[in-house]
Amino acid sequence: MHGTPHIVSDVMTHTVAAVGRGATFKEIVQLMRDWKISALPVVEGEGRVVGVVSEADLLPKEEFRDSDPDRYTQLRRLSDLAKAGGVTAEELMTSPALTVRPDTTLAQAARTMARAKVKRLPVVDAVGMLEGIVSRADLLKVFLRTDEEITEEVRREIVSYLFPAPTSSVRVEVRDGVVKLVGHVRDTSLVPVAARLVRAVEGVVDVAFDLTRPGEPAQAPTDGTEGVRPA
Repeated sequence: MHGTPHIVSDVMTHTVAAVGRGATFKEIVQLMRDWKISALPVVEGEGRVVGVVSEADLLPKEEFRDSDPDRYTQLRRLSDLAKAGGVTAEELMTSPALTVRPDTTLAQAARTMARAKVKRLPVVDAVGMLEGIVSRADLLKVFLRTDEEITEEVRREIVSYLFPAPTSSVRVEVRDGVVKLVGHVRDTSLVPVAARLVRAVEGVVDVAFDLTRPGEPAQAPTDGTEGVRPA
């Protein structure tokens, strides 16, 4: 099966704003405003990523501007207090940078973002050189695929393999990203397999089934989904 875009290089932004270690606080804020972004890779040399400076790294300067933190706060937030006094990217950045490779799957990138609670990740090559940036919005681009594109892929890449004619007759229906397989199949044990494969297709929101064995009447709807349901 060939499939559709499953890796970061298919959706990432190639034109990236970045700063060097010596970039000043104000330069960083200005660049974030100009590019309408919330984080910047910090690079050295020919573009090797050494860190990331984000809005979260900059906010301590404002947070602690007019306060004298107590002993407990000082101990609990040493890193933030240090950044409150930072004036360059090197002093403000989070390092080492959390990055992904261009061949990282979209699912892996999404899990990395979720676990780290970040909105974007620098994309680097094998030696850490900056190649692009991938954001949460980029990962959601796959859901902009048309129903027709999804229909064709599910029919070609999944149905034709699992439920080939003439032993099976399956129609693919897609509406707003929700895929429904309708028809007759000889081996209903393959339905859970089909469910996993269809859900893995980029742009699929959900999957439902109305499948019966040849000669059997359609089953009554169960939990809002007709016919055979995946295990």
